[in-house]
Amino acid sequence: MTCDIQHIRIEEYDYPLPDERIAKFPLAERDSSKLLVCLDGKVSEDRFTSLPHYLPKGALMVFNNTRVIQARLHFRKETGALIEVFCLEPLVPREYVSMFAQTDSCVWLCMVGNLKKWKGGSLTRTIEVNGQLVELSVERMDEEKDFVRGTTYCTTSSPEFPVRFSWHSQDEKPITFAEVLQACGELPIPPYLNRETQESDLRTYQTVYSKIDGSVAAPTAGLHFTESVLKALDDCGIERDEVTLHVGAGTFKPVKSEFIGDHAMHSEYIVVRRATIEKLIAHGGEAIAVGTTSVRTLESLYYIGLILLHHPDASEEELHVPQWMPYESADDIPTLEALGAILRWMETGGYDCLHTTTQIIIVPGYKFHIVRCMVTNFHQPKSTLLLLVSAFVGNHADGTPVWRDIYDFALAHDFRFLSYGDSSILGRD
Repeated sequence: MTCDIQHIRIEEYDYPLPDERIAKFPLAERDSSKLLVCLDGKVSEDRFTSLPHYLPKGALMVFNNTRVIQARLHFRKETGALIEVFCLEPLVPREYVSMFAQTDSCVWLCMVGNLKKWKGGSLTRTIEVNGQLVELSVERMDEEKDFVRGTTYCTTSSPEFPVRFSWHSQDEKPITFAEVLQACGELPIPPYLNRETQESDLRTYQTVYSKIDGSVAAPTAGLHFTESVLKALDDCGIERDEVTLHVGAGTFKPVKSEFIGDHAMHSEYIVVRRATIEKLIAHGGEAIAVGTTSVRTLESLYYIGLILLHHPDASEEELHVPQWMPYESADDIPTLEALGAILRWMETGGYDCLHTTTQIIIVPGYKFHIVRCMVTNFHQPKSTLLLLVSAFVGNHADGTPVWRDIYDFALAHDFRFLSYGDSSILGRD
């Protein structure tokens, strides 16, 4: 990692965001939001329904099809203290589909609210699932290991640690963990909305194309799409495909360090189909990404290909993309060669899908390999997502950052910000 990358100062990515500019609720019609356009260095305003007309005919557009789970659960101790257990990522079993199919117990890495009131022991509550009364219990596992990376979670100073869930009913019909969450979990909306989750969020905080359960936050750039906009994309000759990145709570994690080199990214689970790799190759290794999660997934593919070029027999676990790999590895391998390595590995191993994790961080100085255009919302000041946008749109000839023009325009023209806010389409040279 170069010294310049390590010493990017997060203070340089701040801007004033009044609370009243944060969209607390979505618009009545998803696709009626504003669209900021910055494709040729100039910034202008349109409506989201016009998006298809800004895209080149025949391009490949990639969406993140993850679905937000009702990951927040509440338990009350005998003393009356309310304990919140927030499921972050599965540990046992590790794979999401298997996790949601469990019928008696499972282990999640969880964030716990009011932790000082829960020193140990189990907490229990009775819930109703499909007409059955089910006893649900949670137990802290302070010394549990992360079964993939072999690290121990510190519970004395961190609110994150493994929690075992167990449940049973008097009826013989099995109850899955997916059904447990559906019955008693709460959909986690972003903390900056400063409000409780409402019934309407169960619909509006999901994309219309969400399919795969696993995220604790929505890929919010996709919230603007409607069936009519998707059809308009088809009519304009845009080819659509999907990847999966399960968004973790780290998406809301503020950068507290002075320099970005001291910030630790959360690892997130990704799934990419063999057919998607084939489409990317057919499109010359280029794509339009919907959302920063799709950007991170697509760009991670390049580095997964680099791993396989050096280690063609690597396991899926060994294909994890570390946070700083892009700044420590040679990036002069052609994109199609890297994608070809993934395709050969999948064909040789008989894999229809690639399942692995990525910790990639994209900051100014990053070299993009696959994403040529992106659709995204407006992000929090001093966030890794804002750094990603800055890296993507680059600088003017005089060295001033283009992202400031974009955000100054959005603030001056009454754009709505963050998850339920307005959208933008951004290009790069």
